[in-house]
Amino acid sequence: MTTSPQPPTTVRKVVVEVVEARDLLPKDGQGSSSPYVMAEFDRQRKRTTTRFKEMNPVWNEAMEFIVSDPENMEFEVLEIEVFNDRKYGNGVGRKNQFLGRVKLYGNQFAKKGEERLFYFDLERKSMFNWVRGEIGLKIYYYDEFIHQEQIIPQQQLNTEQERTKTKTKSKTKSPPIVVPEEERVSEDPGPTEHCVPAEHSEWPPVLATGEDEEEELPPDEEEEPPPQVVNLPEEQFLPDMAGASVSEIQDTPVVKNLDAVRMRGTERMRNVKKPVGDEYTCPPVVPGRAAGDASERVPPRRRDFVEPMRYVFVRIIKARGLAKNDKPYVKICTPSRFVRSKPATYRPKDRHDSPEWNQVFTLGYNADSRNGNLEISVWDSPSEKFLGGVCFDLSEVPVRNTPHSPVASQWYHLEGAASDQSSTKISGDIQLSIWIGTRADDAFPKARSSDTSYMAHTRPKVYQSPKLWYLRVNVIEARDLNITPNLPPLTPPDIRVKVQMGFQSVRTMRGSVINRPSISFHWNEDLLFVAGEPLEDSVILVVEARTGNDFTPLGHTVLALNSIERRVDERRVAPKWYALEGGSYSGRVYLRVCLEGGYHVLDEAAHVCSDFRPTEKQLWKPAIGVLELCIMGAHALFPMKTRVAGKGSTDAYCVAKYGKKWVRTRTIPDSFDPRWNEQYTWQVYDPCTVLTVGVFDNWRMFADVSEDKPDYRMGKVRIRISTLENNKIYTNSYPLMVLSRTGLKKMGEIELAVRFAYTSVLPDTFRVYGQPLLPRMHYIRPIGVSQQEALRGAATKTVIQSMSQADPPLGHEVVRYMLDSDSPNWSMRKSKANWFRIVGFLAWAIGLTKWLDDIKRWRHPATTMFFHLIYIVLVCYPDLIIPLGFLYVVLIGIWCYRFKPKIPSGMDTRMSQADTVDPDELDEEFDTIPSSKPPDIVRIRYDRLRLVSARVQKVLGDLATQGERIQALMSWRDPRATKLFIGVCLVISMIMFVVPTKMVAVAVGFYYLRHPMFRDPMPPASLNFFRRLPSMSDRLM
Repeated sequence: MTTSPQPPTTVRKVVVEVVEARDLLPKDGQGSSSPYVMAEFDRQRKRTTTRFKEMNPVWNEAMEFIVSDPENMEFEVLEIEVFNDRKYGNGVGRKNQFLGRVKLYGNQFAKKGEERLFYFDLERKSMFNWVRGEIGLKIYYYDEFIHQEQIIPQQQLNTEQERTKTKTKSKTKSPPIVVPEEERVSEDPGPTEHCVPAEHSEWPPVLATGEDEEEELPPDEEEEPPPQVVNLPEEQFLPDMAGASVSEIQDTPVVKNLDAVRMRGTERMRNVKKPVGDEYTCPPVVPGRAAGDASERVPPRRRDFVEPMRYVFVRIIKARGLAKNDKPYVKICTPSRFVRSKPATYRPKDRHDSPEWNQVFTLGYNADSRNGNLEISVWDSPSEKFLGGVCFDLSEVPVRNTPHSPVASQWYHLEGAASDQSSTKISGDIQLSIWIGTRADDAFPKARSSDTSYMAHTRPKVYQSPKLWYLRVNVIEARDLNITPNLPPLTPPDIRVKVQMGFQSVRTMRGSVINRPSISFHWNEDLLFVAGEPLEDSVILVVEARTGNDFTPLGHTVLALNSIERRVDERRVAPKWYALEGGSYSGRVYLRVCLEGGYHVLDEAAHVCSDFRPTEKQLWKPAIGVLELCIMGAHALFPMKTRVAGKGSTDAYCVAKYGKKWVRTRTIPDSFDPRWNEQYTWQVYDPCTVLTVGVFDNWRMFADVSEDKPDYRMGKVRIRISTLENNKIYTNSYPLMVLSRTGLKKMGEIELAVRFAYTSVLPDTFRVYGQPLLPRMHYIRPIGVSQQEALRGAATKTVIQSMSQADPPLGHEVVRYMLDSDSPNWSMRKSKANWFRIVGFLAWAIGLTKWLDDIKRWRHPATTMFFHLIYIVLVCYPDLIIPLGFLYVVLIGIWCYRFKPKIPSGMDTRMSQADTVDPDELDEEFDTIPSSKPPDIVRIRYDRLRLVSARVQKVLGDLATQGERIQALMSWRDPRATKLFIGVCLVISMIMFVVPTKMVAVAVGFYYLRHPMFRDPMPPASLNFFRRLPSMSDRLM
């Protein structure tokens, strides 16, 4: 008997290529080190060979690891440690000295063929380690197909070999075995198995057996089964069991006659509010550094702040035996909703009385709907002829949960009302299925919930921002150009280089002429662009000659983006010569072109940014927590459009953005109090980021394909993640405010629930708050402020282009509003708001000055006497000043804890000066550039701006005057004043040499705090002397 061959099994392997290390610490006691690398991943440990006496060792060795669970590879930790082999030193220490380590997660690995060399800074294991240097690694993974018959015999052979070795060891004592140095493993108390390098390994392939135990979640509370409905026992399924097969629900709702509709008694289905399905379970959280074993899985946690919304699902499949008709359609009615299907279709070989629809409809289900009925009727569209119907009691409709299989469809006989004269003509059956479910139901995304023309614009979607790169083009020089000879004598040609990519175009400055054997032009100028994946565009470089205001092209070259080299650090990219095209030989240009992966491409304003990660994924740090957002609903929304009979309506939806992930809720049509109850999660990599939630009124759902009606904004809310406490649910309503040309308008309120689950511990919190906000390249090769703003505008346009190509597209007005693209524009209102922010910041200094003035003037004698006592103590014991100062800060922080905000703050209209803004200033804020207003209005605004600028000019002049007076003390511009100042300084120095410092401090303090009866109401002599010093203001024209 022969057995059929088993299909091959896929095994995922991770390859770690250790290339080199740089600038390691000497740890062998002889001014050098003999380093080797130990790598541990998925309970496998391997090491490299030892490099003797090398501070910059080069290995170029590969270590291969087998992934036991490829689906959860992104949660596995790869720990790479560098040690000094003590056996090559002078015997210092009992164990190998630690030189540094690097920790990486599976989500940072690249596929085979996409790997690149990365240099990682070596980190310390504890605060007492001294670590220096970096290590260069290439890490990638690939999938390999292995047949079972090739694995099992090898495993059996290894088992027999192990048994033989055990027996041999028990019988005889073997002599000591000499292990080669390249296979030596460092001492480690851990129970994990030591492995040799990949090139010496004889281990057979290992397959994942799935023996790891998973923690079972507690079962949900079972529902009380309603009459005539059989509910299967509900269990909490793990994510990999979401598709498990469960027996179908075979219960049939009670069919009622159309004219016998009546209210049910107390026997009705109990609406249990509990999470159902994968949508209401939290995804696994990436384990932190102190999460214990890196291979442990974090089980899904139930989200306890989401109330699942239930819907009535109706699947209309087809009908048979209908009366004579042309284009039948189906009406579905509940006490609060009405839905109409599309006209039926017919198969080519079927009869004309067997139409098909194959549509799924959803209708809202709440406490009021449970007492009603569901009516499904068939009509003929041209004549509106009634073809029959069927009625169901909603309290007897079965409930389907996500793990359950679909509800089986059944045939129902169509009936007519007793009052209908043509009831005898009604015939036929309709095939359908009815159940009650949630948004987690697999039929919800394809269901139709309203009668709008374009359903794609009403459904919930998740979008991803494109991966953005900085393209750096360094134009060095050009040679052999065909320059026109009609230039004036002794006039060097004006040669410039224009670089264009898509809608971005930048031109260099005038090139300098270098006289060599042939004339060449030199620039050495960096040009930056924003490129978005997929990198399908091309870079067009044109060399131009400028004559007056005209540019004449001399040649061009085209570079494909996908062929440009990528870099992630400050290493130099080799420049290349590119031949110019344009007929005959047009010369050549010397360029250095690369895609920068070490920068973060800003598409948001820096103060409200939601992500600071670099472009290259392998440079990302591990996630520190999970952010959960529940968009519950809105209240009292403003009517945005007018429908039939002048009735106002609003079709609202929400958009939330954090990081690269955008989410869009479904559109609730014609509702001023919509309820979404949709929940989303994000991985958080930096707590000092901002979540943005905006509300919009949907206009595209009623527009034709040819026209583009922008959606109207109704307000937005920003929540800073760092203001959220760990694992605390914040539920609050935020006002929706919109600032337009007509003024500030309240559009309603939005109710949100947010929670931030922070998985790191205190040392990791110190590390996160202590690291730079932006990636390393922003500080090694910084980008100018003006250039950064121009690149941000290009990034915004790139994101808009990507979102417009989605299905359904996310409108450009939505993206601009969420990214706050108009923040750099001039606004008198924003200028006032920033001024009052500065005043608020300096309020504590002003208050401290007033308090000292009150003490000095003895307005509260008891406080002044107590201050004298404290001052004497501090003068006598100056060592207490610093610790008491920090203790005072601690006490102030504890005191202010009582006044900490209870909820995350939203938009502040008072601080924004939006409630007191002048209408003309508001109209100026929304004006375009260049202005579209009449000349007289522009002149008035310009004069007003001049007045404000004059005040600012005066303040800046006063600040400059005070600084110049300080410089005048020693500049001898006023010889008399300088002589007096030097003489006073000499007298003070002599007094300080003779009199003790404490006595001087007490005398100065008491003189400052003297009673008002000993004070002169005129300004002191020191202030009068300072005001008489000269400044540079008399030199201004």
